[in-house]
Amino acid sequence: MSESTSFVGIDVSKNTLDVHVLPAGEHWRVANDQAGCVELIERLKPLGETGLVVIEATNVFWRMAAAALAGAGLACAVVNPRQVRDFAKAMGKLAKTDALDAQVLALFAQRIKPPVRALPDAQCQVAAEMLARRAQLMGMRVAEKNRLATATAKKVRKDIEVTIAFLEKRLSALDQEIDSWLQSTPIDQSRANLLQSFIGIGQNTARSLLITLPELGRLNSKQIGALAGLAPIAKDSGTHRGERHIRGGRAAVRAALYLPAITAIQHNPVIRALYRRLIQTGKHHYVAITACMRKMLVILNAMLRSNQPWKYSQNA
Repeated sequence: MSESTSFVGIDVSKNTLDVHVLPAGEHWRVANDQAGCVELIERLKPLGETGLVVIEATNVFWRMAAAALAGAGLACAVVNPRQVRDFAKAMGKLAKTDALDAQVLALFAQRIKPPVRALPDAQCQVAAEMLARRAQLMGMRVAEKNRLATATAKKVRKDIEVTIAFLEKRLSALDQEIDSWLQSTPIDQSRANLLQSFIGIGQNTARSLLITLPELGRLNSKQIGALAGLAPIAKDSGTHRGERHIRGGRAAVRAALYLPAITAIQHNPVIRALYRRLIQTGKHHYVAITACMRKMLVILNAMLRSNQPWKYSQNA
């Protein structure tokens, strides 16, 4: 790929796309719809391989534009909004409007040159939305069960029970849809089977990880830990050694690993040994669980990279 000489920042909102181009200093706005994306491509197409476009991952509103840019062969980097906001503050730019945000994004592209990564395909995005919907339904079911535990009126309890039954029916239907998606992609099904060979990882967790973390098995241990937000971040200054904390990353991946980590602590000899060692050294319960989650993710990543199921060894 040619070295970038033109840098484009696109600020995304529900209805509009604000575009700023450097070094030309051009700025314009298009609608965030199919026609607007066509106009966007027509105006940016002349940049060719010398252009680098940066767009924020704002809710789901960025997806159409990013897909259109990638489809047109333009280099498009989707970045974390917090990272761009911190960059703006570091430059002393405290004001915030759509036009200014687009300019900051263009400056971010010019100075930082973020890497361009492959976007998830449409099928994977649909599966991710189904998985998010499943989590929502599970949350609603937990809330209804909590209400049932405190309800005393017979009619109220009956109504809550009907609602719980409906939610369980919808959860079952969603599980079948997600299973059908996995079965339609043989590579992912084989990867799911590999993940389930690890003690503590079940069918739901395996498919959650494959959908929310498609990079699993393609990165090294440090990269996969950072991507999931499970890599401890140092906070040292001079002779002071601050506590390590996790930050950022994909919350959905951490949520998918939490309960499996609890199960692995009880039944997986490798994870159980790690947990006990950390507790004996004085680590907090949740710190030890987080370390176990990271250890599990690193092992799962190595399993997929080597295409080998998990085997327990006394020397592990």
